[in-house]
Amino acid sequence: MTTTRSSSSKNKLNLTLPPIEPFDQLLDDKINETRHVDTSLEALRQTLEGLDIDDQQRKRLEHFISQKQKVVDLTVEDFENLGEIGSGNGGVVNKVLHKPSGLIMARKLIHLEVKPSIRTQIIQELKVLHKCNSPHIVGFYGAFYSDGEISVCMEFMDGGSFDLVLKKAGRIPENILGKVTIAILKGLNYLREKHQIMHRDIKPSNVLVNSRGEIKICDFGVSGQLIDSMANSFVGTRSYMSPERLQGTHYTVQSDIWSLGLSLVEMALGRYPIPPPDAKELSAIFGSQYNPLNNPQDQQPATMSIFELLDYIVNEPPPTVPQGVFSDDFKDFVDRCLKREPTERGDLKTLMDHPWIKSSENENVDFSGWVCQTVGVTEPLPSTPAE
Repeated sequence: MTTTRSSSSKNKLNLTLPPIEPFDQLLDDKINETRHVDTSLEALRQTLEGLDIDDQQRKRLEHFISQKQKVVDLTVEDFENLGEIGSGNGGVVNKVLHKPSGLIMARKLIHLEVKPSIRTQIIQELKVLHKCNSPHIVGFYGAFYSDGEISVCMEFMDGGSFDLVLKKAGRIPENILGKVTIAILKGLNYLREKHQIMHRDIKPSNVLVNSRGEIKICDFGVSGQLIDSMANSFVGTRSYMSPERLQGTHYTVQSDIWSLGLSLVEMALGRYPIPPPDAKELSAIFGSQYNPLNNPQDQQPATMSIFELLDYIVNEPPPTVPQGVFSDDFKDFVDRCLKREPTERGDLKTLMDHPWIKSSENENVDFSGWVCQTVGVTEPLPSTPAE
């Protein structure tokens, strides 16, 4: 089925990204506040006051900070490469051993052709990450520059990123997606409320899991200089951007909500959802679960160039999940995220109170067991660091 529209109603697609003005002054203030970051346990305990976390999450955060105290300075000579974990967003990620501390880390290498003053500013801005301590945010050890590359050293998550998990799983069950969504929403809320930071790049590859069952987001837009330096170099990440960002207009945290919805549809279908699958493909994906009579507006798949894909996001109906295959609440949640107009999307508070999220919170899911089985973890991490 072909979608038609008049050329006069077509929205403008701007492939030059807009200035990252939302929250930038607040972000600058936060950067200036953290020129010398206190990463002590006492400072952590103060920052944890008022956070909605349980005792186990608190213990894990305190353990991470206590281990982090072993890391004084980071230099390239300190690392032993244990193998590549993945790549994307302009960088390669390796599993490494930090020899002075004995800690296993994930080291992301970002190659940027920028002036030394910009490199220095990026490293300085990344120090804000020292203050981002949450059960839903990947832990940060530090960043440094060497041999033309910026290294960002993070907590190692042995389950990997969700794009790789998706490849192994084929599709992600709805009950698993519920737990993932709760963690993402809490992570986004933490960044907004505690640090006045938007993520700007929610997608499956920026959601990490481990064999403890923890779900954490990474690669959020803490460094304005890094975002500026990378924005026009890596087109792939634009496929998750909201229509308003692609049009070059003002955007807010509601753009992260669009990216969340798109990621959920991708993980539910098992493939990037644009162009949408037709009835034949949906039948192949879901078998007898799928009833074409419930989904009369299927569209024919087509091969798209990157420009056609981005044009589709701006001008065509948002993707969704097929009716009858998933719960009505899940479909409603996704549809609330994927409104073309940002003011019509659910905000963080509204989505946290959504019936699908509430039922997911109450559902008992062995997420740790699912991760280990799906990605083949044979020696899972202990449930608490003290074990």
